[in-house]
Amino acid sequence: MAAYFRRVLLAVLLCAFAWGAGGAPRAEHVFIISLDGGKPAVIQQSPMPVLSQWVAEGAHTWTALTIVPSQTLPAHASMLTGVEPAKHKILWNNYAPAAGVVRVTTVFAAAKQAGFSTAMFVGKEKFLHLVQPETVDRFDYNRRASGEVAKMENGKKVTKEGTVPAAVVARDASLYILENKPNLCFIHLADPDTAGHKHGWGSPEQIKAFAASDAALGVIQRAIQDAGIAGQSVVLVSADHGGHAKTHGTKSPEDMQIPWIAFGRGVKPGFTVTVPVNTCDTAATALWLLGIPLPPGLDGRPVTSAFN
Repeated sequence: MAAYFRRVLLAVLLCAFAWGAGGAPRAEHVFIISLDGGKPAVIQQSPMPVLSQWVAEGAHTWTALTIVPSQTLPAHASMLTGVEPAKHKILWNNYAPAAGVVRVTTVFAAAKQAGFSTAMFVGKEKFLHLVQPETVDRFDYNRRASGEVAKMENGKKVTKEGTVPAAVVARDASLYILENKPNLCFIHLADPDTAGHKHGWGSPEQIKAFAASDAALGVIQRAIQDAGIAGQSVVLVSADHGGHAKTHGTKSPEDMQIPWIAFGRGVKPGFTVTVPVNTCDTAATALWLLGIPLPPGLDGRPVTSAFN
């Protein structure tokens, strides 16, 4: 009996080591797509046939959680570093060049160190705070296509910021995917957040914005297929926060709850993820899929139950 328990313990330790050490790649290409302001209850009311297909044929949970504060830049910092704000120190939510860039390891830094290609296509300039030198092969914020949006967070007016429509972000990303086939690519679609701040979360205008974002997902999906890499790719779809009224940023479930969806190579079809999922888990899952060792001190863990 003692020998049996020793074998079980050894197996557990070996699995834990392989989990932390990365191991063999499970996918050659990972696409992280963020639906800014993607409140699950509104997503489920919106006409989103592409995302609905990914949910039906992949793994998902509608009850994942973001970080506190439930704001765009801090939440995306956690999504793309795998650590809580207390560690990544991105506590502001505007583009402030003097503040510099995030100082903990990002998924892009880890991927580049492992020899992978990386790219970011975003709808907001403040994502530059997440771009460390020589970690992102292509950073794309299409300033010429951006329009100003006034935002209210926690009941306070904030400075207007430029926002690029999802259709433009998806077009630019798709052209790059076709030509370069990046191993790790982050794509940020801002339309739902823009409509939420202007018209309210769950408003008819925001539902249209989710539909526009779904059309963008279709453009991205076709690019992955036309590039010939669909069979080697995993798409992870999530959000930075939800929202209520015309704002977000609180600890309420309306603001904190986000979707988490995996679709593609090795994903269990039609699977509902039942383990708790946090936005930090997205970074850990992306690295795990690429077989990259998880950086020390990571708060996130790979959502392994979603995969065969």
